[in-house]
Amino acid sequence: MSGSRLRLRNEFLASLVFLALVALLPVWVTGPYWRGLFVVSMYFALLAVAWNLLAGYTGQFSLAPTAFSMLGAYTTGLLAYHYDLSPAIGIPAAIVVSGLIGMGLGRLVFRLRGPYLALTTLSFAEILRHVVRNAHEITRGDFGLRVPALFDTHLSYYYVFLLLLLVVQAGLYLMLRSPAGLYLQAIRDDETAAASRGVNVIFWKTMAFAISGALCGIAGALYVHFAEIASPQIGAIFETGLVLASAVIGGMGTMIGPLVGAFLVQITSEQFREFGLNHMLFFAFMMIVIVRFFRDGLWGLVRLALGRRLTGPARKARPAEAGGS
Repeated sequence: MSGSRLRLRNEFLASLVFLALVALLPVWVTGPYWRGLFVVSMYFALLAVAWNLLAGYTGQFSLAPTAFSMLGAYTTGLLAYHYDLSPAIGIPAAIVVSGLIGMGLGRLVFRLRGPYLALTTLSFAEILRHVVRNAHEITRGDFGLRVPALFDTHLSYYYVFLLLLLVVQAGLYLMLRSPAGLYLQAIRDDETAAASRGVNVIFWKTMAFAISGALCGIAGALYVHFAEIASPQIGAIFETGLVLASAVIGGMGTMIGPLVGAFLVQITSEQFREFGLNHMLFFAFMMIVIVRFFRDGLWGLVRLALGRRLTGPARKARPAEAGGS
């Protein structure tokens, strides 16, 4: 097994262990407050996983993950509010709408890179959020849109989000092991070289946007039925900041990093809630430190520590090895 495949497999197994521990949390934590916080953490984990596919594995630094979450939320919310349609119709519709708009955005920005791509996707997100805020007759703007609940208890939402995370992780693992995953990573590493080797760069970048958008859409659709209200706040820029912080701090370009990062960021964020939006300064500082000194995030530190424990300290060269015989 090649090094990259072995690393991918280890990350996937680590994510399964982490999700198994998350599944056991309700045994020890029974209060609705903490269960609700863990549900929100899994919502952000889904967004971070979706963004990581786009930025971490394909090299497309988008600033619109929460915009697609908002699209999913309002798709199912508007269908329920105006047409009294069941979430059984609204949630699949949210996936389709978010995926198609993601595909359209990907096709629109396929020639852009770096800051130009980031600024374009940020502009798209802000335009979409202001459209939602100002379409009072349809969305009720900042007043919020009432959305029916799916379940009566936090525990039901808890395990639905957990099951979705498990399915998404398994699907991404299979995709990243396939030729499609190799194409995406080739585009990330060197887009020009990938194109010269026959990779259809436009198609695969567009598909990455579509899949990421669809994943964000289903996350937003489930979350809005949990919160029971759709608001433009879902697509706010600081919410995107939390998604990016989750992936970067946990380990960008890894399968386990966004999961761990999302829980860490959300639990820490809740402890700093009394400071208002100033708590974002803490995560900004953490991201600077991680990017500067630990490019692989917390998972990279864990992998390094485990590697040293398994292999031991570096062996000192003998005189014959150091200077030749």
